[in-house]
Amino acid sequence: MFFADIAHAMGAAGQQGQAGPAGALGSFLPLILMFAIFYFLLIRPQQKKAKEHKAMLEGIQRGDRILTAGGLFGRVMGVDGDELTVELAEGLQVKVERSYVAGLANPAKKADKKEAKKDK
Repeated sequence: MFFADIAHAMGAAGQQGQAGPAGALGSFLPLILMFAIFYFLLIRPQQKKAKEHKAMLEGIQRGDRILTAGGLFGRVMGVDGDELTVELAEGLQVKVERSYVAGLANPAKKADKKEAKKDK
């Protein structure tokens, strides 16, 4: 009699645990939501920033003031494909690969932005 009760209880538990297709979708819904949150908060902004940095690197021309990834400020004296000739000090020129430029450091552009804010 005892074994029959156990078998009956196991059979009832097995029937309750079965879920249809809606149950499977419901179990994946939290994973889908987490992926969407990660995409909009982490992946998409990072891709946008990388795209802006690539456009900035392609737009470097002679005369621009730059900041290298090593923290050196300089003025671009020559552009030869992916190789830039940068003047760090008067008479001191080095060659830097374009991908090692961290950003532009043009004080003229900063001054223009400050003047625009004052005019508003």
